[in-house]
Amino acid sequence: MTVTGNTAADQAQRNTEIVLTAMRELFKEKDVTALDRHWAEPYVQHSPQMPSGLDTLRAAVPGLEGFSWEPKRIAAQGDLVFTHSIVHGWAPNPVVIVDIFRLDNGRIVEHWDVIQDLVSADATVDGNPMV
Repeated sequence: MTVTGNTAADQAQRNTEIVLTAMRELFKEKDVTALDRHWAEPYVQHSPQMPSGLDTLRAAVPGLEGFSWEPKRIAAQGDLVFTHSIVHGWAPNPVVIVDIFRLDNGRIVEHWDVIQDLVSADATVDGNPMV
């Protein structure tokens, strides 16, 4: 029998697993029913190009061509999960995105993002990679 703990670390781990599963199912598998399992209304969207509510995601996901989400770093604190990823197919060129997801009762209910064009390390001023 597995006992699930209630510590902050346990909550962070559960929330991280929910976000990774939700993003894989929705964006990699293009299973829009993932929205019913892993998101909840009211879904508050802070991205300046997208309105709040799940209908926007329901409409956008099936039309995404060549989309891939490659999380490189993940952190969680309390009800927040942060991902630092390389994304193809969201914009004309690859982008680096920091997504912040807020969960409530095991469902994603709020989202923020910061998006930058991906630049190779040799093209940056300091030679450091973006991810």
